[in-house]
Amino acid sequence: MRTTGIWAIALTTLLGSQVASAADLPGKGISVQPIQSTISEETFQTLLVSKALEKLGYDVKEPREVDYNVAYTSIAAGDATFLAVNWDQLHADQYQAAGGDNKFYREGAYVSGAAQGYLIDKKTAEQYHITNVEQLKDPKIAKLFDTNGDGKADLTGCTPGWGCETVINHHIEAYGLGKTVEHNQGNYAAMISDTITRFKEGKPVLYYTWTPYWVSDVMVPGRDVVWLQVPFSSLPGKMKDVDTKLPNGANYGFPVNTMHIAANKQWAQANPAAAKLFAIMKLPIADVNAQNLRMHAGQASEADIQNHVNGWIKAHQATFDGWVKTAAEAAKS
Repeated sequence: MRTTGIWAIALTTLLGSQVASAADLPGKGISVQPIQSTISEETFQTLLVSKALEKLGYDVKEPREVDYNVAYTSIAAGDATFLAVNWDQLHADQYQAAGGDNKFYREGAYVSGAAQGYLIDKKTAEQYHITNVEQLKDPKIAKLFDTNGDGKADLTGCTPGWGCETVINHHIEAYGLGKTVEHNQGNYAAMISDTITRFKEGKPVLYYTWTPYWVSDVMVPGRDVVWLQVPFSSLPGKMKDVDTKLPNGANYGFPVNTMHIAANKQWAQANPAAAKLFAIMKLPIADVNAQNLRMHAGQASEADIQNHVNGWIKAHQATFDGWVKTAAEAAKS
């Protein structure tokens, strides 16, 4: 009986400490609504943030999928909490239109080195010595990429409402391509699938893409396709003064972007643990590319993506635990 009593005391003490620990979690009782675009490849980045917030005690809801314009206005209005894929500079106009730094908390760099631009198949590039989009002003060059018989080059472009839509339309005008290039828009995943089919059939392809994304693991730049340069830097809206020329002199028309976690500013100020977490989380772009490629290979269900997130955390447990610990300490200061 005496032994049982000791164990009872020990168990009571253990349970008490666990309850106290749970009660000490800075996010206890606080709801979080993540938001993202309809690009399913963004779910990995979003859920990784959600998992860390859950460790801090937050009640994290399933991510809501909307277009980017709605995402920014929803966060600014407090109807959503955070977006894990705020592209800087690409989303500059949408970010500013929704209130900019007055409405959003945006500290730290979540994913760095995100490139984007225009590519064509290497075979056509070498055969016709094509290196610059300006060459598409030549009707004979443009016709090489005509897929519907209208004589214009068909550019696989952006889903309507994405940040790249405005930039591509601006480039077509700025570089005098309106008469020879058609910006094809629609569901990007479906369009790029058709483009890849054409490429595999040995036909010329012209398309826009970005990294991190699986497309560049299927049509590999340098091996299968080549990036096209632009004649000069030219961007719309808030980005109009941005120089897109790289240190090596190459100019692909888009600045190299950084992805941030953008959160409702008022909410972040009231939740210093979450704010600290948003500021310190960093995800290597190579890890995003690798996960996106697994999705393209067939591991694209919700359960698959959850497994990818859990697998990443397990492989980087010390880093993940460090984020959570540092964030929790921020709530005490």
